[in-house]
Amino acid sequence: MIPAFELRRRARASLGMNVFGSLWLLSVLATIIASAMLSAASYVVVGVLILMGPVSVGLATVRLRLARGEGQVDLGNLFVGFTQDFTGNLLIGLVVTLKTFLWSLLFVVPGIVKAYAYSMSYYVKCDHPEYTYSQCIAESQRMMMGNKGRLFWLDLSYIGWAIVGALCLGVGTLWVQTWMDQAHAEFYESLREAN
Repeated sequence: MIPAFELRRRARASLGMNVFGSLWLLSVLATIIASAMLSAASYVVVGVLILMGPVSVGLATVRLRLARGEGQVDLGNLFVGFTQDFTGNLLIGLVVTLKTFLWSLLFVVPGIVKAYAYSMSYYVKCDHPEYTYSQCIAESQRMMMGNKGRLFWLDLSYIGWAIVGALCLGVGTLWVQTWMDQAHAEFYESLREAN
């Protein structure tokens, strides 16, 4: 399997290497738009549950296009989750959120483990729009069997960068989050290629 440092390098390459280049800045803008939509919806609890799936599928679409070298960031792809199988995307977000919450009620650790198990569901939906929500979640669990620890260590490797980003009045965390999200797309690609 591909080590974390290589996934981080691939993610930076997908984003154009230059943190102030147009590709990275457009990716940061995509992250801001997705976060703003979820933040605005958070004023109503049901709003977040409704938007989580479609917004996450849209952001996953943007990330996968970059990982596959399919051109510039198209902010219109952020809304793919609303235009293609909205109900299926909504159900993925709803079921993943609900199951993760219920596992977290046992203890924190089972919730974290399940969050990692379900983490590839949105990418699976991007590649297989014909899949139902349950097929996407099941495929994510299958892909992540034996790989949850690897993704955890990849996330852990960003702690230093997150601290540096926070020291920049918190603005730098947008760049770090974008880079980390792109690394998740690269992780999905490595799992897909391995199967």
